[in-house]
Amino acid sequence: MLSESLTKTKLKDPLILDLLQNIRDHRAMLDNLECIKVDPKLTNIISNEIGREFYIENEFHKAKGFRKLHVEVAEFSRNLKILHCVFFPDPKFDIPIFGMDLVKINDIVSAAIVDLSPSSENQGSKYDEFLSVVDKSSFTSLREIPSWGDIFSKNVFFASLKNKFEQKAFCRVVNEYLSTLINLIKKVKPEFQEEIIQQRIDYQRKYCIQQMKNEKTSMVLKKYFDEKWVENYIKTVLFDF
Repeated sequence: MLSESLTKTKLKDPLILDLLQNIRDHRAMLDNLECIKVDPKLTNIISNEIGREFYIENEFHKAKGFRKLHVEVAEFSRNLKILHCVFFPDPKFDIPIFGMDLVKINDIVSAAIVDLSPSSENQGSKYDEFLSVVDKSSFTSLREIPSWGDIFSKNVFFASLKNKFEQKAFCRVVNEYLSTLINLIKKVKPEFQEEIIQQRIDYQRKYCIQQMKNEKTSMVLKKYFDEKWVENYIKTVLFDF
C-alpha cells in the first residue's frame, strides 16, 4: 500500500497520480507480493527548509519473478516532480526489466520514457510484436535516446509531452507495456541453469551501470544532498546490482 502521507498530503499532480495508480494496479496482480524492509530513512526523505523544500518517497516490494519492484515519487522546490519506477526481475526468470520515468517542471513534462528492456539474449522476441503495435501516433516531440541507452529495447518510448492529450496518451502507452509484462509473467517458469542465470545477472548489472551514466539524476540530487549521500542513494536505492 502507498503511505498515507503520499496519497493524502504530499502528492497532488493528477498525471503522476494516474501513472502511479496504474503501476500499483498491475503490481497487485503479481503473485506473492510483499514489502521489502529497508531503512526507514530511505522510504521518506523530507526537508521543509525554505527555498530547499523537497520530499522523496520510495516503495520497495518483491514478488514471484521479481527481486525488486521499486517506485519513487519526488518533488523538489515545489516545481520539479519526478516519478521513477523499475521492476527488476529475479534472474531465475526470463522476464524483461520494466522501467518508466516522468519528469515534470511546473506544468511541462520534459521527459517521459517507458520500456521493457531485455535482461537476456534474444529475449525481445517474446514481446517485440506486442510493443511494436502500441499506438504512439499521438506524440509530436519524440526524444533521442541518450548515448548510454543501448540497454533499452528497440521499442523504448521517449518523448516530451506537450499537452493534456499527450499526457493521457502516455498513460495508455504505459498501461500497454505493463499489461504486456503481466501477460509474459503468466507463461514464465523458473530456470536453474547457472549459465543462464549468470547471463541475466550480467544484463541487469549492465542496465544499472548504464543508468548510472545519466548525469541528470545526480545533478538534481546534488543540489540538495552531499556527493557521498547521492552516490550511495543511486547505487543502493535506484540501481543496486
